[in-house]
Amino acid sequence: MKRHAIVVLVMMCALLALFAIVQAAGIDVLIDPRPAFAGLGALAAVAAVGLLIADVLLPVPSSLVMVWLGASQGWLAGAALSLVGCVGATVFAFWLGRRGGPLFERLVPRDERARADAFLARWGVLAIAVTRPVPIIAETTAVVAGASPAVRWRGMLIAAIAGCAPWAVIYGLSGAALV
Repeated sequence: MKRHAIVVLVMMCALLALFAIVQAAGIDVLIDPRPAFAGLGALAAVAAVGLLIADVLLPVPSSLVMVWLGASQGWLAGAALSLVGCVGATVFAFWLGRRGGPLFERLVPRDERARADAFLARWGVLAIAVTRPVPIIAETTAVVAGASPAVRWRGMLIAAIAGCAPWAVIYGLSGAALV
């Protein structure tokens, strides 16, 4: 599992490095998107969902985006849009893992992949659900699960919905309470 752990660690470090770069560069829409969305109405909601999906590759403050959706769209619509964005991000990360599977196979020896697949067969879907609200870990987990044949699309989708729904509602309600 040594190489597998190294690959996961490198992915997490790359995401942290992107976060640091965005912070240092002062890219406002990725630090606090609220001013950029002001007055855009439905288009802003669509952009917010896009940002939630882009969170897989960019350091988007997803909790802030979800709270903003609740504040600007009402708790129910905000929660629904947050759910779409969160599940969309999971699907995108999982897809990236599927597409990157051959690279993963070259980087990680067969015996380590077999152990990782056994772990993911048992815990992968639960790991996807539980890690959804945890920055960086959520994306990494979904990508790694996508790289493994042990986790199927259907299981990932169910886990994504189960893991995202409570947080989407909480953030939607929080945002609605602000207005």
